[in-house]
Formats: sequence, C-alpha cells, structure tokens
Amino acid sequence: MRTLLAVLPVAIVMSAGPQIVTAVFLATSRDARRNSLAFLASVAAATTIGVTIFYLLGNTVSGDAKEDSGQNWLDYVIVALLVFLAVRIFMRRKSTEPPKWMGRLETADPRFSAKIGLLLYLAMPTDIISMATVGVFLAREGAPWVDSLPFIVLTVLIAGLPFIVLLVLGKRAETVLPKARNWMNTNSWIVSEAVILFFLAMSISGWS
Repeated sequence: MRTLLAVLPVAIVMSAGPQIVTAVFLATSRDARRNSLAFLASVAAATTIGVTIFYLLGNTVSGDAKEDSGQNWLDYVIVALLVFLAVRIFMRRKSTEPPKWMGRLETADPRFSAKIGLLLYLAMPTDIISMATVGVFLAREGAPWVDSLPFIVLTVLIAGLPFIVLLVLGKRAETVLPKARNWMNTNSWIVSEAVILFFLAMSISGWS
C-alpha cells in the first residue's frame, strides 16, 4: 500500500503543462468528443508502454544492484531522476508560450489527436523521467507490475478532466475550460514541484 500511495501522485506530473493544455484544446475543438477519446486512448497506451519498459529494466538490473552496504544503487538513480526533474520544471516555470503545433488542435481530427497524445507522453522529458521513476521504483520495491495500473488509470483520468468537464457542462465548458487552461499553464509547475518533493521524501525514507 505504501508503494502504491507513493507513485500515484506522480500521475499529476505526467499531465502538468502542455499535456493538460492540449487536453483542454481538444475538448473545445470541432470534433471534441472523438478527439478527446482518441487522445485519452493514446495517453493510456503511451503510459502503459513507458512504465512497463522501465519496470522491466528495473527488474533486470535490481538483482545485481546491491552494494556491500545492502543499499540498492537504483535508489540513487531514482533520487537523481527526481532532482533533475524538479530542477528542469523550476527552470522552465516561466516558459508559458504554447508551441506552434497547438494552433492545429482546434481543427484537429482523431488521428492527429492520437498522434499528439503518443508524442506528448512518450517524448516529453518530464513524462519519460516520471515513468522511469515509477517503473524503477516499483521494481526496486519488489512490487508486481499490476501495481502500476492505478498510476496509469489516474494519469488518464487527470488527462481526461477537460473531457469530463465538457460532458458535465456542455456548452458552458467553452467558457470554463479556457480559463482553467490559462491557470494551469501558468501554475502547474507549482503542483508538479510539490508532488516531486513528496515522492522524493518517500524514496529517501525508504533507505532507512
């Protein structure tokens, strides 16, 4: 249970920034429902693939990773990844200018939405590090792969929040979602840093 509670908050980092902004754009696009569903399907696929790869890598090396002191060097890898991620997010906290490709989201189709979802969650450094951290952490703790499923589900759920708002509010979502998008684009780094510090504390506490 401790392991599961430790990795769940990292799902917030997975969708903070361009990911959630993209989800908002798609939820207000011309074919919002189909685009959002295609995007969420690709988010689920990308997160599952990423976590599984790093989980398997973690299992492969964990058997030979013990030092004389009994300390697993994977612990240091996890902490190094978290520190790097925290520094990167902090350094890019003022980079709120949306990429040029976001201009295509309002006229996107399901294929483009799915492609963007895969690229965002498999190619963004923050997501790669987040999935690596979760996969390696679970492997180091000796947790089964199935323990990654709640993390994957929560990642998709967070990415799907704009779509949920669209379903609940209907036309009113066109007013609410842009405001939420602007706020998240400006302040999501604060939430991400808090989550990383929490996970960092959990990882270090496991050394004792």
